[in-house]
Amino acid sequence: MLIIKKYAAIDIGSNAMRLLIANIVEEEGKATQFSKSSLVRVPIRLGQDAFTVGEITNENIERMIDAMKAFKLLMKVHRVEKYMAFATSAMREAYNGKEVAELIKKKADIKIEIIDGKKEAAIIASTDLKFLLKTEETYLYVDVGGGSTEFSLFDNGKMIVSKSFKVGTVRLLNGMVHDVVWLEIEKWIKTNTREYDQVTLIGSGGNINKLFKMSGKQQEKPLSYMYINAQYTTLNSLTYEQRISDLGLNADRADVIIPAVKIYLNAMKWSGARNIYVPKIGLSDGIIKAMYYGKI
Repeated sequence: MLIIKKYAAIDIGSNAMRLLIANIVEEEGKATQFSKSSLVRVPIRLGQDAFTVGEITNENIERMIDAMKAFKLLMKVHRVEKYMAFATSAMREAYNGKEVAELIKKKADIKIEIIDGKKEAAIIASTDLKFLLKTEETYLYVDVGGGSTEFSLFDNGKMIVSKSFKVGTVRLLNGMVHDVVWLEIEKWIKTNTREYDQVTLIGSGGNINKLFKMSGKQQEKPLSYMYINAQYTTLNSLTYEQRISDLGLNADRADVIIPAVKIYLNAMKWSGARNIYVPKIGLSDGIIKAMYYGKI
């Protein structure tokens, strides 16, 4: 007997908000299948508010309410039976973040949970990451967001250590990441990876996904450090307008992609990684799976 369920995940990030609607297919004697039914991304850059003035502005509050009302209607049309909405660093750091979440609950009837970096990393780990890990190898998982980056080290298929740092694309664009933060990240990566002979990166986030798509590679193939470095040089040589017109980047991607690539490059350099794998996983996928398996 075949049973199909529909779950949804809302990810309220620092650079954009996403609604993922997934089909969950259960069949006796077979592993549960998860597939994307719909993905909607709204480029509301909350981090620009939260990290510079410390609050979500009235304009963006109204945009958030409109987006959430639309998400609510889309979930209704898709007949979603269960959903969860999580907000990360921008909402966490805005002094009116909780107030905004309460207003959205009142206006759009969507409950938002504001989570910390540790929980964010744990939810992402609920994805198929464990199936991607070859137990005899060591991986540094790097998830780059607008406000923070989560680093998790895996060895023999198990998470060894994880840490969230306040370095993200929107913060970097606004010159809000001091050298001491980079030094802390360098020290953390080198200290935790030095005992391993070889480390491979796993990258997640919209920017590394876009870079991977531009490479034209098959999903199971990694990107090399040399390729990432060459792309970083190319992106830096182009103006913001050229990145949009020549490379076809979205307006809200054409600026943040450069600081994102810088984070991945530094992580590769400091861990000694020569390659980075880019599976299609992220917070939204983690929310769906964590809900289904009762982890949240």
